[in-house]
Amino acid sequence: MKHLLFAGVICLVLAMGAWAAGDPNLVIYYSFDSFTTVVPDESGKGHDAMVVGDVKPDPAGKRKGAARFAKTAYLDLNGPAFPAADIPVDAVTLCAWANPENTGDHEAIFNARAADQTWIIHPEFRSSGKVRWLLRAPGGVTIFNMEEGQWTPNQWIHYAGVYDSKTGLAILYLNGEKIKEMQGDPANPKIAADWGLGARVGKNIDDARPFAGLLDDLCLFKRALTQDEIKALMVNGPQIAATVPTRGVLTTTWGAIRDR
Repeated sequence: MKHLLFAGVICLVLAMGAWAAGDPNLVIYYSFDSFTTVVPDESGKGHDAMVVGDVKPDPAGKRKGAARFAKTAYLDLNGPAFPAADIPVDAVTLCAWANPENTGDHEAIFNARAADQTWIIHPEFRSSGKVRWLLRAPGGVTIFNMEEGQWTPNQWIHYAGVYDSKTGLAILYLNGEKIKEMQGDPANPKIAADWGLGARVGKNIDDARPFAGLLDDLCLFKRALTQDEIKALMVNGPQIAATVPTRGVLTTTWGAIRDR
């Protein structure tokens, strides 16, 4: 006869919640559903954005709430302090729902500038009515530059710019449809790897190309999303880490257990 004695107390404390996995390559997600002077980053990476100027919550978003930008306002992401590990270099997807006003100028969704003064990224609504997607390598070398499609003032449009340095393929999607694709510079495939001179949503670092209107569900990934993923994201938003609701404290006591 074997006697196995197990004595102990297991306390499963769920007061802090448990984490359900999200997409690890999602490095920024601003749902704009609720914010004050700081827009919370819901990617789980903690990259909250500081409101500069007149950016206010607006209930008339494409997916719940949105952010309404006055022409001179923007969000500051503190580019010099942004962790290098979260800056897309090998691949990227930048996407957002936008409802731009007609300012008569180019309107930047997002902008970042490297310490060597390289203007890294230009996802923009152009004054010509075209939509732009551009990335640069270190030293100001343009990897690709496209201006395609059409946007209409005061109407919602979903913007998605995608690039993968392994394939060299850059794609612009509008409302989930492929508008343009092209091969990047094979000699300079990597995106500039620092935001040393700043990073912003809604305005360039030199205070040019201000966005005016509504933005919703802005996402930045360190990978190239597929068209199907972009279409799903348009409807459902990104896959993010979420806490399991607290269920209290479960305590289990094991007494003597005998195996005969």
